[in-house]
Amino acid sequence: MSERHFQMRIDCRYADPDNQVADLRVELLDKDAWRPLDLGIGSPGFQIFVYGILSCQHLYVRTNCAELGLMLESVQGRIHVAAGHDWTIDTLHVEFEGQLRSGSPSEAAIAHIVDRMGHCPSSVNLREIPDTRVVLRLI
Repeated sequence: MSERHFQMRIDCRYADPDNQVADLRVELLDKDAWRPLDLGIGSPGFQIFVYGILSCQHLYVRTNCAELGLMLESVQGRIHVAAGHDWTIDTLHVEFEGQLRSGSPSEAAIAHIVDRMGHCPSSVNLREIPDTRVVLRLI
């Protein structure tokens, strides 16, 4: 049973060329309230680790969209990581919803991007997680 839960969300706006980040906000769910994520020398290591996964997934969403000619206006993303008392992750849920500026994604394009997300450096260094879900919606 998971005893430790970490949730973060991002809200990002993009600029040309190639879905460059123009504005990024990252928030952490702290108890029952969202607060800005402020990483620093005193940040808990596991919290930084979770942000590393989210950041890597986000990079692969925006760069793979650009490679397929899908230009993003904005993306909202969320991550939920749950771990047991021994800090072993047993739940990893990642979800992104993007507003397109141009392009029309096919189901195959979405599947390709989700597959590529599984190859980001953070993902390839995770062991198999029993409850993993990755969702990408482009509107």
